[in-house]
Amino acid sequence: MAATAWGILSSGHRGGASPMLTTCVSPAGVILGADHQQQMYCHLLCGLRHWDAVDCIRAPYAAGLARALRLLQFKWQQLCDNLESGTVSTDVIIDTAMRGVVQDDVLARPGPELAGRVRRICEREDWCGVLRHLWPEARYISCVTMGTMEQYFQAIKHFIGDTVPVLSTDYLAFECPIGINLERTSLPEETTYVLLPTAAYFEFIPFDTHAGRRAAAAEPVDIAGVEASKTYEVVASKFRGLYRYRLGDVVKVTGFHNSSSRLQFVIRAPPPQENSDMVTERDVMAAMDTFQLMLKDGKESLPAGGEVIEFAAFISDDGGGRRRRAKIAIKVSKGSRLLDHERSGDSAPFLR
Repeated sequence: MAATAWGILSSGHRGGASPMLTTCVSPAGVILGADHQQQMYCHLLCGLRHWDAVDCIRAPYAAGLARALRLLQFKWQQLCDNLESGTVSTDVIIDTAMRGVVQDDVLARPGPELAGRVRRICEREDWCGVLRHLWPEARYISCVTMGTMEQYFQAIKHFIGDTVPVLSTDYLAFECPIGINLERTSLPEETTYVLLPTAAYFEFIPFDTHAGRRAAAAEPVDIAGVEASKTYEVVASKFRGLYRYRLGDVVKVTGFHNSSSRLQFVIRAPPPQENSDMVTERDVMAAMDTFQLMLKDGKESLPAGGEVIEFAAFISDDGGGRRRRAKIAIKVSKGSRLLDHERSGDSAPFLR
């Protein structure tokens, strides 16, 4: 399993190694390292060295996995050189302890045949499905693909192809677990979570998605009072101190599994004083789908054939505080653009 430190640093095994370390192809010196970029490079190097032992790839969030795959795409030649020589590039990995553990315990010796295998796979122009060839034993990819992470889903699917499923994880907050995903192969827009009624005492504040704020004079309801097709903000009370704590998530009740609600994530709740129109994750994704089509066609003086790498949406005003606008900062493969709802042409209706 290709690894990150998620689930290991917080595993509670202070006196010895976490059991999860034994399932990872990367050594503890990499997993518990402090520099994210160096860790990512070493994870890739370890995964390529033990390609036949990787049966799944896990990451806490889709963003981290997508960036790791981008790094593989841009650095595969240098990774092959390291595999061939049995050494780790000192200009990339400046952490001597991390470099030493990978070089001595993972690479151990020159591997020209292994480097040749990776070169033959990565020399192709089309990287669609490349992960199936690099790690043929991988059975699934696991990461969070909901909310802001949904933008990375298509990029990940491009690299892995159609034969390896992307499994969405459960609905977990820092404060407490909220729901479990019983249909892990569902697409991000179709994913729902079954509420865990014993994880905390949950309450739900009715939320008006059209007005973009909590319903006026609405009283919270408990898990028995929610209704299908209604939208709520989640409130949790924990046995260890949190009392009626607003988690900041707005969810929609899509139905029920036995007596537990099925929840679908909608958006992060705006601040209480915010009264502007609400822009949901679905609105932003719809706008970006249109923008991607415009980018491919080279419309609006955009670089034709470019690809959206990642983006972030935010609300801004013109300085006077009266006119608020939705904007999307976009990073594309052939430069960067700032797309707002006045200049986006066909995308504007999705942002209003």
